[in-house]
Amino acid sequence: MPESRALADKIVIDVWLADYPFPTYDGEDFLAPVRRRAEEFGRAHPEYRIDIRAVPFPEMAREVARAAGRGTPPDVAGYYASAGRLALDTLGADGRPLFTPVGRAVGGRTEILGEPVVTGDLVPAVRAHHSLGGELLSMPVSATTFLLYANRTLLAEAGVTAIPRTWAEVEDACAAVARLRGGPAAAWANHGWLFQQALAAQGGLLADNDNGRSGRAETVDLASKEMLAWVEWWRGMHARGHYLHTGTAGDWMGAFEAFAGGRVAFLLDSSKSAEEIVRAGAAAGFEVAVGRMPYNGDVPYAGSAVSGDSLWLADGLDEARRDGALAFMQYLAGPGCAAAWHRATGFVPVTGASAELLEREGWFGEHPHQRVAVEQLRASDCSPAALGPLVGGIAAIHGALTRAMEDVLGHGADPAARFARATGEAQRALDDYNADCAGPAPRTPRSLAVD
Repeated sequence: MPESRALADKIVIDVWLADYPFPTYDGEDFLAPVRRRAEEFGRAHPEYRIDIRAVPFPEMAREVARAAGRGTPPDVAGYYASAGRLALDTLGADGRPLFTPVGRAVGGRTEILGEPVVTGDLVPAVRAHHSLGGELLSMPVSATTFLLYANRTLLAEAGVTAIPRTWAEVEDACAAVARLRGGPAAAWANHGWLFQQALAAQGGLLADNDNGRSGRAETVDLASKEMLAWVEWWRGMHARGHYLHTGTAGDWMGAFEAFAGGRVAFLLDSSKSAEEIVRAGAAAGFEVAVGRMPYNGDVPYAGSAVSGDSLWLADGLDEARRDGALAFMQYLAGPGCAAAWHRATGFVPVTGASAELLEREGWFGEHPHQRVAVEQLRASDCSPAALGPLVGGIAAIHGALTRAMEDVLGHGADPAARFARATGEAQRALDDYNADCAGPAPRTPRSLAVD
C-alpha cells in the first residue's frame, strides 16, 4: 500500500500541548521528548497517528476556544494547572462543555488498547488537584511545586548548619548571614503562585465553596488571617533588610540572578528549576542545598499546591479516537515515560511507579535535590486548602495580589487595608467571569488569561 494511503487510513489524534521557552536538560526543544513518545506510540499502535501541535503556553485557552467556536477543537489539549476552572467552562460550538472528565471516560478499565491505566497510581496530591468530587478531570503529565534553595557554602560561613524549615528559621538564618556580611539574604518573585503556596501550607482558602471544589467559587478573600500572616512576615523580612525587593512584580529572573551571583543566600522558586539552580551554583563556585517550601510554624502544615500541565479530553469523540487519546495519555504517564520526562525537564514524576523507578535506577541518589519535591507533595493532606483554588479569573486575582504586595513593600501600605482593597478588585474579576459562565445563557468566558 502506498505510504500516503497508509497515512490516510490511520486514526489521527490531534494533541495540542503547551510549549515553553526553555529547552530540556539535553538542550532539545521542550516538546522534543513528547514527540518521540508520540512516534513510539504510533509504532506500537500502527492504526493511530498522534499529531502534536505546540501552542505557546499563555495562548492555549484562547486558541482552543477559537477552534471550538469553529467546530474544530483538538482531541486533547494541555492546560496549565491554574486553568482548570477555565477548561471546565470552555464550550464547544454546540454550547455544551467542550471537555469530558478523563476519569469518566476511562471508567473502570485497567487497560486501554493494551496500555495499562495508571490514573490510580498518580501522586495523591497531583490526582486530587486535577479532580472534582473525586472524579479525575484531566490527566496530569507535569507537576511542580515551590522549594527553598540555599547557598550552603555561604550558610556554613555564617554558622548556619541546617536548611531552615519554618518562616522563623528562615528569618534567623537571614540574620546570621547579615551579621556575616550585611545586605539582604533572601529573594523570590512577587507572583500569585507564591501566595497560593503560603495559603495552602497554612490550610487557608482563597475562595468559598472549599476553594471552588465543592461548588463554583463565588467569593474570594485576599485578606484572610492566613494571607495576612504571610504578607506581614514578608513585609517584616523586607523591613529588617533580609528580603531583596527588586521593585518589579513577577521578577523571577532578578531573584534567580541574585542567588546565582551569590548576592543572597536563599531563593524561593519552582521545583522545576532545581537542576538549573544547582548547576548555576556549581558554576559560581558554591554548593546549593534544596529544602521544602518554608511554612508558618505556628499553625499545622497542610500541604503544597501543585502546578504543571494536564491533558483534557474533548467530549463527543468516537470510540476509536477517544480510546486512542486515553491510551496515549496512559502511555505518557507510564513509569518509563514519566521517569524520562522527569530526567529531561525536572518536573515531578506524576506516578508512584515512575518515582520508584527513578529510585531503583539510582537517579535520586545522584540527584537528591530532585527528590525533595516528591517528598513535599507526599506530605500534603489533600484538603481543599492544600490543593489550591479551582477558580475563574485567576490571572486577574494574581494581579490584584501582586499589586497589593508591591504597595506594601514599595510604598508602605498597610497590609490589612491594602489587601482588603485587593479583595474588591479580585471579586469584581470573579463576578465578571462567573457572569459569562453561570448565567441562564452560559458562554465561554471572555477572560482567557492564564497565569
